[in-house]
Amino acid sequence: MTEPRADQTAQQTFDLAGFRRALGAFVTGVTVVTTIQPDGSPRGFTANSFTSVSLDPPLILVCIAKTASSYEVFSQTRHFAVSVLAEDQKSVSGVFASKAADKFAQVAWQTRATGAPVVNDAAATFDCTTHDVVDAGDHIILIGRVVDFLHTSSSPLGYCRGAYVNFSLSQDALAAAGSRAQVGAILEHRDGLVLLDTPNGLQLPAGVKLEPASDAASLRGVLAKLGLQAHLDFIFAVFESGSGPASSVQIYYRGRVIDGGAAWMDSTIRIVPMAQIPWKELRDDAVRSMLERYVRERSEDAFGIYVGDTEGGKVQTLAFAH
Repeated sequence: MTEPRADQTAQQTFDLAGFRRALGAFVTGVTVVTTIQPDGSPRGFTANSFTSVSLDPPLILVCIAKTASSYEVFSQTRHFAVSVLAEDQKSVSGVFASKAADKFAQVAWQTRATGAPVVNDAAATFDCTTHDVVDAGDHIILIGRVVDFLHTSSSPLGYCRGAYVNFSLSQDALAAAGSRAQVGAILEHRDGLVLLDTPNGLQLPAGVKLEPASDAASLRGVLAKLGLQAHLDFIFAVFESGSGPASSVQIYYRGRVIDGGAAWMDSTIRIVPMAQIPWKELRDDAVRSMLERYVRERSEDAFGIYVGDTEGGKVQTLAFAH
């Protein structure tokens, strides 16, 4: 019997879902790629697979899945444009990631040198003629020669690990909260989530501010006292609890433990697998609801940011359509 080749075995056991999550650790911008179809109508989609290629000549590229509905149009186009979205253009990203038939009716745009649409008020735009189309597995690489470009002072919209990244959001939220803040963290350990046993039930690590570690009342100070070194990724939820003078702004990061150290000597720490969280022991309804969303979005590998209060709010999520 013929033994399978090593490369065949590797291909059979390759973890595609894990590979996708690993790629998601790379922080990217969010772009809208557009062109004009042969019938004169505009076409576009949201993409984060964009990068520069060359300065001389000026080349950029974007990758398009062969299964995408826009594949045929963009694989044959002679010109296209890329708009790098600004931080306040999440709604534009959502429009072009959807299957809406009237995308361009919902977004302000204009044309420049080639006639391909560019999004108004984007952080930057690149108007291109098609330089080359390269076959690359289940995608094509569309390389454009930039003939016109524009950039502004707007902060770009980012994307990482299934969520938008607002580079100014953390500082803005903390500044707005002032002395009324509670800053906490949803921390993943290899064996589950970090929860704390308290007289008021299970709780998440939290403090009255983020920094510094030398302040026992800050989140970093609480983690230091517990012996936990953690990497905080991005804000997961911002909401107001209570009312009147007693109200406070709750800000929760998502992150991961990078060193347990002496933490396992602290009896208040409980590492709980996500499938075994004792929900009834979480007495804070807002925290329980937030954790339920975290577990759900973690399983889908598609995080969002909740902004609102304990009664209601909105989760901003993103699904790329390319």
